[in-house]
Amino acid sequence: MHLKINRDFVQNEISQKGYVVIEDVLNDQECEQLISNFDAAHLYRKTVDMERYRFGAGTYKYFKYPLPSIVQRLREKAYPELVPIANQWMAKLKLDLVYPKNLEKLRQRCADHGQHLATPLILKYGQGGYNTLHQDLYGEVYFPMQAVLFLNDYGADYSGGEFVLTQQVPRAQSKAMVLHPKKGAMLIFSTNFRPVQGKKGFYRVTMKHGVSEVHSGERYTLGIIFHDAVQ
Repeated sequence: MHLKINRDFVQNEISQKGYVVIEDVLNDQECEQLISNFDAAHLYRKTVDMERYRFGAGTYKYFKYPLPSIVQRLREKAYPELVPIANQWMAKLKLDLVYPKNLEKLRQRCADHGQHLATPLILKYGQGGYNTLHQDLYGEVYFPMQAVLFLNDYGADYSGGEFVLTQQVPRAQSKAMVLHPKKGAMLIFSTNFRPVQGKKGFYRVTMKHGVSEVHSGERYTLGIIFHDAVQ
């Protein structure tokens, strides 16, 4: 794993667009190891058949604590780099909310609100698979950014299956952004909302994300969410 975050670059990109892509975070061996462990039941606390809950078509699995070392390291390394940006967002929107610098303190805040369950997950989509637009909130406490890492190659291992972000500006139509980062890349994006500069100051823009239909092959991704879940 090689995760080096240029905070100024990330802040500018995610503030302007709601997302940022960091290339070459995972190497081929790490991607293949995560994929090969998809069926290792002892690593997970819950498996979700997306069709059953009308979330889309595919399967995802939530890791359980203690997390696999690579998942834990990604969480621990990314979180403190994103906290200053998250706190700037809250200040711009005049929200009385400050996120702790340390991930364990965020977890303690989650626990104080009954959120104890791990939220990092691995997702698998086959042909015809997709994920409806949604937000990964899981409880009263949530961090305003999260990440997804791409474990195989768009175009070589699967077609379709683009990552989709939507942005809803108040009193306007939604904007869609369609992305297909390379294998090993990390996409950091807004979980719920982000501030946008308007004529009268900053206002809140709602963000959702999903996955378009996979046309062929199998698509694997790793989701890194920093807050814990109630259920």
